[in-house]
Order: sequence, then C-alpha cells, then structure tokens
Amino acid sequence: MIVKNLHYAESHEWLKVDGNNAYVGITDFAQETLGAIVFIDLPKIGDTFEQGEAFGAVESVKSASDIYLPVSGKIIEVNTRLTDEPALINDDPFGSWIVKIELTHPEQVNALLDSDAYEAFIK
Repeated sequence: MIVKNLHYAESHEWLKVDGNNAYVGITDFAQETLGAIVFIDLPKIGDTFEQGEAFGAVESVKSASDIYLPVSGKIIEVNTRLTDEPALINDDPFGSWIVKIELTHPEQVNALLDSDAYEAFIK
C-alpha cells in the first residue's frame, strides 16, 4: 500500500508536511520487509538531525534497522504509544507516525519522491 499526497525517501520513510512541521513514519514496504516489530528506539524532543541522518531504530523478530530523517529538522513530538505498542507500525504504518519535526530546510521536501515515483522505486 502506498498513500498519495505524501513524500517518500528511498530509505523507506514517509513524510507528511503540515505547514512548517511534518510527520515521519516508515512505509508499508519497510514494515513488511522487517516483519513483526517488537521494539522502537525513539529520539528525544529537541534533538536535531540533518537530512538522511538516523534518528532512531526499529527492531523486529527478523532484524534491526535504522530510521532516517527524510529532511533536516528538530524533533518536536514523538509518538510514545509506540514504546508500549511498537506493532502499531505493522498494523497501520501510515497512521502510526514516529516523530513530528519542525522543518529546518523546507526546500528539501522537493527532492523526495512522490507516491508514483516511490511505487516505481520499490518494484
């Protein structure tokens, strides 16, 4: 499943822009590849990351994988529900955002893939 009107990174994160902020999560393709997610390592509010920098990690029964920020930003909110219920990402990867960021370089969004380009990328 791929959701229209989102931006995608080749590292399989999605980005939903909301003004000068954005929500970040991992794609359905990513969660399916990982398998049952059992743990998520979340950043702290106030942490800043550059585009492409790992901001956390997900662990599944199969493996562990870093999660990368598709654009530069400052963490302004984390989805703490995922600490107790990491499998929410498996159940609803596009409804289970991981972090909310304040965009520090909004123009970087333009370099991300749209839904059609991401769909072609994962085929």
